[in-house]
Amino acid sequence: MQVFRDPAQFPFLGQAVVTSGTFDGVHVGHQRILQRLLEVARQSGGPAVVITYWPHPRMVLDPPPTHPEPLDLQLLSTLDERIERLEQFGVDYLLIVPFTREFAQLTSEEYIQQLLLRTVGAKKLVIGYDHRFGKNREGGFEYFSKHADRYGLEVEEIPREDVDAVGVSSTRIRRALLSGDIATANRHLGYSYSLTGNVVRGQQLGRTIGFPTANLELAEASKLVPAHGVYAVLATTAAGDVQPGMLNIGVRPTVGGNLAQTIEVHLLDFSGDIYDQPLTIQLIARLRDEQKFADLDELKVQLAKDSDAARRHLVGG
Repeated sequence: MQVFRDPAQFPFLGQAVVTSGTFDGVHVGHQRILQRLLEVARQSGGPAVVITYWPHPRMVLDPPPTHPEPLDLQLLSTLDERIERLEQFGVDYLLIVPFTREFAQLTSEEYIQQLLLRTVGAKKLVIGYDHRFGKNREGGFEYFSKHADRYGLEVEEIPREDVDAVGVSSTRIRRALLSGDIATANRHLGYSYSLTGNVVRGQQLGRTIGFPTANLELAEASKLVPAHGVYAVLATTAAGDVQPGMLNIGVRPTVGGNLAQTIEVHLLDFSGDIYDQPLTIQLIARLRDEQKFADLDELKVQLAKDSDAARRHLVGG
């Protein structure tokens, strides 16, 4: 997949099959649209092109007062994660349009003429039933259909029943993660939710009770962190090794508590040095809420139970 972060550098393709959107998380609803995009591209012989935006539009524009989520929106995927997912799907070209207040002022006509026609060379569009574009989200399938002949575009809308049948939206997935419902989130994503960051040194109290942990400092502040609790996880090291583990997200109440949230992972059966290295954590199952224990001995007993539970989820015992 060829990736372009500047529309001015994008090669005019002429017969492109295009879809566009934020694609946060590239969840199973997005995947329905991408599957159809690739089918149409294969049938027409044109390249499959995805246009996406960074930063997320809602991080640039003020949300309406009735919007269910705050302006400091936490995202399901970093830009790098989004790129990786789209590449795995088989997209030929990805254009990342810098989303600014100026870009948001483009009318529907300007959006189509400047971006779709002159920059990309779109011939066919595949869009979801609720896709909107242009200033004040004034454009949509109806606009495309009305002016398709004038633009020389063929437009296909993924119907509501096809997208809504999976019952998925980025907002629903965020709510599931924030409530600790990792099973629902993973089902709607179509893969295991992950966190990536660098391993930094903590207080190293875990090693004193036989459960050394790696403290994760996230690579992107905008990445959504799930609810506090203990999770069974798979961790991928910088060397590409995948290790089973258990993850704690919280404020460590048993050892005095933290003002700031910590993300700590204990890797089962691993003794290597991974300090100052990147680590990616896939959340497989939620084991329990974060708890405060009477002392470190009581915590140690619970961690042993957590370890057994994690093994059952990850390696069958």
